[in-house]
Amino acid sequence: MAENPNSRLETFCDGVFAIAITLLILEIERPSAKDIATTQDLWRFLLHLLPSLYAFLLSFLIIGVQWATHHLFMKLVDRASDPFIYANIFTLLPYVILPFPTALMSDFWGTEARAPAVVLYSFTLLLGNIGWLLLTYTALRPKSLAKSEVAEGIIRTLRGQAKGAFVLYLSCTILAFWFPLSVSLVLTLSYLVWLALGATYKEERA
Repeated sequence: MAENPNSRLETFCDGVFAIAITLLILEIERPSAKDIATTQDLWRFLLHLLPSLYAFLLSFLIIGVQWATHHLFMKLVDRASDPFIYANIFTLLPYVILPFPTALMSDFWGTEARAPAVVLYSFTLLLGNIGWLLLTYTALRPKSLAKSEVAEGIIRTLRGQAKGAFVLYLSCTILAFWFPLSVSLVLTLSYLVWLALGATYKEERA
């Protein structure tokens, strides 16, 4: 079996995704036995954690979907170019950043100060979308890196979806200044859609 020329790149990307998704749980606050005297105290504390749990689960979903999509994407190419490698590195940036806006969402989503947190969260997803535009562009130009015509067709489909998502996440970033709760719902629903779409793709095998 031929050696995968992108194996080092895939391993690096997998490691970054794994670290980013693991860091998310660190933002879930653990109650102290000194502060919890009764069962009701613990229930109240857990209720207080609901925004944190929402932010954690949303970010876990986002990074999981992005890793799965990236895993599929790397099966569609059989070589790399310098622009493609740098595009991969840029694509990882938002998911390295994501634990920070997740922490802000955890702290402020349930308060009247939620708007800046949701704006930053939306903007981080917009950066991720820009990364996918660069990744698909460098996979197709100046010379296609796709392993077959079918694989190239899937990459073009992913690029078309990325263009639509750019408009969506740019709009969410702007609207979050005034409608943070509604934008949060849109972001959640959008990634449930990406999850469903990702399940429809089949890996292109050599």
